Amino acid sequence: MSADGNVIKKDGRTLVRYERRLRHSPERVWQALTEPKELSGWLADADLEPAVGGRVELRWLNTDEHGNSAVARGTVTAFDPPRLLELDTDIHGRLRWELSPDGDGCVLVLVADISHVPSDFLLKVLAGWHTHLDFLAEALDGQRVDWPNWPLDRWQEIHDGYAAKRL
Repeated sequence: MSADGNVIKKDGRTLVRYERRLRHSPERVWQALTEPKELSGWLADADLEPAVGGRVELRWLNTDEHGNSAVARGTVTAFDPPRLLELDTDIHGRLRWELSPDGDGCVLVLVADISHVPSDFLLKVLAGWHTHLDFLAEALDGQRVDWPNWPLDRWQEIHDGYAAKRL
């Protein structure tokens, strides 16, 4: 399994897909995906109503090279613990998280449907989700991100790696 994001063009849409094997159970990873106190350790401050039709708001705690951060608002479109979470958001498109058991851990598949993304922004999306998935694995091991000092240089290295692939 590759930890890298793959770009899939389908029916005029751009899908970014990641597949990661995590050494934690689906139930443990589910907590990290759905509980606000857990989400803040690797993704964003969050309000999440845990049901289909529920409201979601993700407030990113990291900033870009210009000091900007993002807020995504949307709706929970699928909620099947501890297997499937799908969020339809205004700025990050449709985010689909699937978990399946794998031995003593699980496989996480994230698909971001970002239908109308400019090609220069696609590299930022790839590097962003890649970095957040790295942060997820670290948070599951007890290492929450220090957001005021988050490793922008790490993100840049990942970004440059995707750029070198000439996606």
